[in-house]
Amino acid sequence: MVLTVFRARLKDEGRDAYFALAPKMGELARSMPGYKSHKVFVAEDGERVTLVEFEDTASQQAWSQHIDHLAAKREGRQSFYAEYHLQICEVVRESHFTAP
Repeated sequence: MVLTVFRARLKDEGRDAYFALAPKMGELARSMPGYKSHKVFVAEDGERVTLVEFEDTASQQAWSQHIDHLAAKREGRQSFYAEYHLQICEVVRESHFTAP
């Protein structure tokens, strides 16, 4: 599994553009082969953290290079991100627990 960790802060003036585009990108990600899940968290200090899981590197790269996603990334840098930090990680070990 490949995990994308995307941490970002929005510009105040870019929030409307971000909130208009984010649901479309979420739907696009869900439609990609190899997509497993994604979740968004917002910290108390306003940082947004998005975790996206894909089955493998090829699936993650296909998402990263999708033409609509490339356009959204350009718009983000121009319009609504004050800063971001991206990490692409290969999961080395995974475990699960569910209480009875």
